[in-house]
Amino acid sequence: MRTVLTVLRKDLLLELRTFETLPAMILFSVSTFVVFHFALDQSTIAGQLAAGVLTATLLFAGLLGVNRLFVAEREQGGFDGFLLAPVDRSALLVAKAAALFIFLVVLEVVALPAFALLLLGPSLGPPLGGVVVLLVLADLALAVIGTLVSAIAIRTRARDLIGPIIALPLLIPALIATAEGAGPLLAVHGHTFPEGRWLLILALYDLVFALLAYAVFDFLLED
Repeated sequence: MRTVLTVLRKDLLLELRTFETLPAMILFSVSTFVVFHFALDQSTIAGQLAAGVLTATLLFAGLLGVNRLFVAEREQGGFDGFLLAPVDRSALLVAKAAALFIFLVVLEVVALPAFALLLLGPSLGPPLGGVVVLLVLADLALAVIGTLVSAIAIRTRARDLIGPIIALPLLIPALIATAEGAGPLLAVHGHTFPEGRWLLILALYDLVFALLAYAVFDFLLED
């Protein structure tokens, strides 16, 4: 745990000093909402359309963070130093996934109000508790899969291209569950909490890929 906290602290301090990742993610999401606001030619949207816009925007904004996750380790020799250190290598996986999860939470703290302001009607506000639970599970899926994919892609020349190509097919079930779960929450007079089956799918998806990432991460570092 000490190693995880050390690496996580390093990543957060690096982002606070450079602002290389979060501003790009936030700017992308807000800009996309502005584009949808004018492109859809509707005063408000609701239901599955709103859920699709929100899910797709947060996904592609999150992929910007995935592409930058291991850049410092690759360019500054962090991988070699970590391999030589007498620590559990899976600590790097946990720390990077935690850092990406925090980035996603900060992104959504800014993006959700912008989404509500630009695309939802003044009388249409999604139930905050249900949205938070759904997005937390979705963020966990993106954080775990994004960390695993980023560790693979960073070793290649076309890492900015390889990462999304691998991540998007793996994330399809999680994206479907997120969009389907968010649709009723964003509908006019909709539900106050997501359907249990979509939460269960996301939770199982998080668990399966967390175990898979833990099992193969050591081999990715060595290769």
